[in-house]
Amino acid sequence: MKKLLMTGAAFVALATTPAMAQGLTLDVAGHFKGYGVYNDNDEAANISLDSTNIRKETEIHFTGETTLDSGLTVGVHVETNMDRDDETGATGSIIEESYMYLSGGWGRINFGEEDGAAYLLQVAAPSADSNVDGLRQYISTFNSTGTVGGANVRLDYDHVAPVSGYFNKFTYMTPVFNGFQAGFSYIPTMNDDGNGLTAVNGDEQTNQYEDGWELAARYEGAFEGVGVAMGAGYGNYDAENTARTVAVNDLTDDATTWNAGVDLDFAGFGLGVAYLDQETSLETNETDTTTWVVGADYQMGAYKLGLSYYDQEVDVSNVAGETETDRWTAGVNYAYGPGMSFRGSVSMIERDPTGAGNDIDSTQVTVGTQVNF
Repeated sequence: MKKLLMTGAAFVALATTPAMAQGLTLDVAGHFKGYGVYNDNDEAANISLDSTNIRKETEIHFTGETTLDSGLTVGVHVETNMDRDDETGATGSIIEESYMYLSGGWGRINFGEEDGAAYLLQVAAPSADSNVDGLRQYISTFNSTGTVGGANVRLDYDHVAPVSGYFNKFTYMTPVFNGFQAGFSYIPTMNDDGNGLTAVNGDEQTNQYEDGWELAARYEGAFEGVGVAMGAGYGNYDAENTARTVAVNDLTDDATTWNAGVDLDFAGFGLGVAYLDQETSLETNETDTTTWVVGADYQMGAYKLGLSYYDQEVDVSNVAGETETDRWTAGVNYAYGPGMSFRGSVSMIERDPTGAGNDIDSTQVTVGTQVNF
């Protein structure tokens, strides 16, 4: 990493201590994830995607940090998205995360635009390729709505409705004690930062939330040579219900989201399961989305083999039946250098939406590389 020196008086002033340091040392890091992707959608009337394409995700991260004489660590972290489109296919801000943090023997505080505790302490199942079937899905050509991205085949706690991920928030993380750690996040407002309520005929637009909070815990340890990671998180997001003249799809109740996961590792083998549940309530219906992921992998030297199964069911209260998506993914990783890997995977996707004649069968093949710097 390239080291640069910059003054940090503005940030040091935020620390409640008279101890001064020389300044913040700025680390520059990031990654490039690039894939060639082939996709075959069988009789998918609502999908119009190229069968062969390039998918990539490029970020540069800046972290300025110093430790004062008192032992207090002060830092600032900024992540920039260097691609014209983000992983969902939407053109967005170049700044993805921007926050400061304070840490010491008492734990850590994040302040600003960063993932909340429910995501930071979440445990994911092993995967064939974490860019394709991991916690965050960066590379995909399948989407049941016919748009670029993969919104219906991901297990991403902070990229679901309601989205809390990059709103300004306050997060406290406890120190790790005998493998245990807990965290709490508070989002004071979820209707600003460019995602604000939009006026329609003088009233507020639908599908917005006022504020929210998250609580999570995680454990990592080992028993009889078996590595164990367990985590769970819960989020509650307050509905924004005000007087409106456009009485369509008003939020009628708070949204809740919770996750749980377990990952076991022994002699190069990994096995795990993750669960995510989301509940939202509108004036016209209630939606309950449940997602299961089961995964396994095996590490042998520079190679890693992986297999995962994904199942998601969406139940809408006033609609008969459920929309179900199933995906099997198998793949291999090869580490050809420090922070560098070749990756390949094959995914078989089946989607059975409510209503006849709309079933989707999709096959996706990915070959690519990831370079961390």
